[in-house]
Amino acid sequence: MNLIHNFTKKEICDTIKDTEVIIALSTESREKVDRMIQNVIEAGGTESREPQDHGWMYGRGFQDINGHLWEIIYIDEKALRDNDHQEQSNPI
Repeated sequence: MNLIHNFTKKEICDTIKDTEVIIALSTESREKVDRMIQNVIEAGGTESREPQDHGWMYGRGFQDINGHLWEIIYIDEKALRDNDHQEQSNPI
């Protein structure tokens, strides 16, 4: 029995072929991002894209065993402030 129909009248998508939502979580370090992805892989999930490193933000994505997409990110607030200050000093 699928209880989801008690909460919505909408069709339920097939998360293997369609994306319904991407859930993003932030962590306190780059190392925690990597550790969480390693735990996901060990539990049967798959990494959904290459890691992204923007200097002030580092993130990796994965697909869980039900096909849902997740993002795990770390934002270095000091590097973000430095980046914002640099962009304000050098407007295009």
